[in-house]
Amino acid sequence: MGQQIPISSSFNLPDGRQVTLETGKLASLADGSVVVRIGDTMLFATVVSSKEAKAGQDFFPLSVDYQEKFASAGRIPGNFFRRETKISDYEVLISRLVDRAIRPLFPDGYMNETQVIIHQISGDKDNLPDAYAALAASAALAVSDINFPDLISEVRVARINGVFHINPLRDALKEADMDFIVAATMDNVMMVEGEAKECSEIDLIEAIKLAHELFSGRRPKQLSQQLNKRNWRTMKQLNFFRSRQKQS
Repeated sequence: MGQQIPISSSFNLPDGRQVTLETGKLASLADGSVVVRIGDTMLFATVVSSKEAKAGQDFFPLSVDYQEKFASAGRIPGNFFRRETKISDYEVLISRLVDRAIRPLFPDGYMNETQVIIHQISGDKDNLPDAYAALAASAALAVSDINFPDLISEVRVARINGVFHINPLRDALKEADMDFIVAATMDNVMMVEGEAKECSEIDLIEAIKLAHELFSGRRPKQLSQQLNKRNWRTMKQLNFFRSRQKQS
């Protein structure tokens, strides 16, 4: 089991909404796990990595899977078997957004098999989860002992009625004529993905600049320190040994 009182940290978006990161309670035997919450939308990210690379392996076997369940919205699948179906194109695209952002940041020569799984465990009608999936994955890597030297995050920048908004609500996004998701570290922009109803180069640069300034204000390194990386690892090992003692 994890800790009864988990370690948490939070920050506010420009519109005042609070984003909370929590670790230490769920998936205590994973290399790293974090729950990201905004409103009633909650993403649960876990990461595991092999301690050694397979002999003769010449590529980096990283897999990133984002999954949504009907249960996150309090529903039961309506098909005959009452089971979840295969993942949707939306889930595949979110998985790719995370993969393309974190893959280049692993050290050169790192060939250990690594798996990142992000589950939406709760959802609401206002806050879209896609802009927080990479934050959840990066935070889970930050609290693990996996060799991942830099931290990233993603935000959605949308222009609505001529004004740029960060991670707008679902209904407001329908009125946007620019919609971009930007992934970046403290120092570099890693990826830009999105669409627009014709935009100038100046507007695009302004949107990317606004997103990167938000990362600098969020200070992801300070967030990882507040999650108390060292104490979380120690607690994870202690819980593992306690479970082994109970089994014996």
